[in-house]
Amino acid sequence: MTTIVAHRPGMRSLLTLIRCEAKMVMRDTPGLVVPLCLPLLIMLTSAGSANEQEVSGGLTALDLFVLPLVLTMVIALIGIINMPSFLAYYRRSGILRRLGVTPASPAMVLAAQVIVSLLQAVVGIAAAVALAFLVFGANAPVDVGAALGVTALAIAAMYSAGMIVAAVAPTPNSAVAIGLVAFFLLGALGGMFGGPDSLPGPLADIGRWLPFGATVEALGAAWEGTPVGVGQLLGLGVTVVLGATIAGLLFRWE
Repeated sequence: MTTIVAHRPGMRSLLTLIRCEAKMVMRDTPGLVVPLCLPLLIMLTSAGSANEQEVSGGLTALDLFVLPLVLTMVIALIGIINMPSFLAYYRRSGILRRLGVTPASPAMVLAAQVIVSLLQAVVGIAAAVALAFLVFGANAPVDVGAALGVTALAIAAMYSAGMIVAAVAPTPNSAVAIGLVAFFLLGALGGMFGGPDSLPGPLADIGRWLPFGATVEALGAAWEGTPVGVGQLLGLGVTVVLGATIAGLLFRWE
């Protein structure tokens, strides 16, 4: 009798999944255009006047407020809205369940989607930074290392929050709806519609701990070269831990 041993797919299979995921993301026109173009549109409408307002040390409102806000929007739109909608579609259509009885692992699909989403976020961030630098003459962050570290932590936090959305949303449409509500709620508390000073004190304090507001303030500090607040780092770190834990408890393959 010949025994057939099923081997788990390797890196080549993961690369194939990544290519397939990338094609699906590119075919999803709203999901591709909105996270990349909406933040750029906000920058175009705000950068001109913000670049004329010097805040401190030659840095302008564009450097310290508008650009951190735009980068945060890119990360949040992709992590909280786009990625969960794809994962909800896979669960709804039974793809994850069917993969569970094959040598391929459903986790590979999740990994491929996360990688593609990360690449999309990198493209969006690069486009926003290039527009700010080349068109509006924005200044580079004083502490580049802190800016990169905060960006990486913010991506982890937003994607952890997005995994909660993917875990509780039964359909792709509901994932988009829940993600939109979460995005606008976090954005409103984080100063997306006028800055934290426009909010009542308690709400502003809460917003600074939540991932959107924490990212904006931490990136602003990195651009200015001042120490990133412990509260912002703690808020992002707690979001990563809670998001991963809650999503792991609630997520179902079908």
